[in-house]
Amino acid sequence: MAKYVPDVKTQRWVVIAPSRTKRPTFAEASSSAEASVDRSAGKPDDATPVKTHVCPFCPGNESVTPPEVFRIGEGVKDGPGWLVRVVPNLYPITDIHEVIIHSTDDQKDLEDLPLDQVVRVMETYRQRYRTHQDTGQVMIFCNHGLHAGASLNHPHSQLVVVPRQINLDTLSREPLANVVEENTYYRTYCPDFSQWPYEVWIAPKGVGTKFGDLTDEEVPDLAEVLQKALRRVRAVYDDPASVIHHAEMPFGYNFYMYHGVNWYIRIIPRFIHRAGFELGTGLNVNVVDPVSASEILKHVAL
Repeated sequence: MAKYVPDVKTQRWVVIAPSRTKRPTFAEASSSAEASVDRSAGKPDDATPVKTHVCPFCPGNESVTPPEVFRIGEGVKDGPGWLVRVVPNLYPITDIHEVIIHSTDDQKDLEDLPLDQVVRVMETYRQRYRTHQDTGQVMIFCNHGLHAGASLNHPHSQLVVVPRQINLDTLSREPLANVVEENTYYRTYCPDFSQWPYEVWIAPKGVGTKFGDLTDEEVPDLAEVLQKALRRVRAVYDDPASVIHHAEMPFGYNFYMYHGVNWYIRIIPRFIHRAGFELGTGLNVNVVDPVSASEILKHVAL
């Protein structure tokens, strides 16, 4: 069970989750190393160690994960044939914590997958949100890259459910400013309150809705605008002339989906590290003006 501890003065909470220390490291999960034997191969001779690349999210390793709770695609539960797969997190933060595996490809993430696959991921987000929305506050988030908090290389998102009595210290939707692009249902923009360089928000044009209210017509537009936003951010990262270019820091980002009314997606590129000033004061230093960021992102060649 997750343990929630409040600060009586600020009403902020911390979650105590010791099981998270048991997660595999990024290197362990990404390298070919001596690992457990393929369960379908039978017990090997003790004198013949088996070396294999074991990724619990790759096709053929379905039995390594906890039993799946949802899939898009063919095949039977916990077998091959899936296109998007959802399983409980083996090392949960909250009492309901799921992993959404973006595809069978252990290299390509949302910015590189075919658009129809990104649509499937968005459909999965919506389905899982709707499944849990009456249980508590549903937060969907993605960590891309080691320094963004990912422990497994295979691209995936996560869903957690937080009890309603817990006060989530999450920003409400920021006013529209510095628009990068828009399509039929959404706008991509860099809020004036951006806390990170090239931070990007995606918000529906309508108000008063939750993510679970998303219609079938709105899902493909969301997939397209999210993918394009991630591609724009990566193009800035890849530009050697960029003021935030760091050759030694791999491309990484976080994004999350706001849990409540007037939902949005917030993309946080991990181009810099937070340091003592930010940690000690609670103030964030953004080295790129959001006005300039929006203009640069707007004119990126996709």
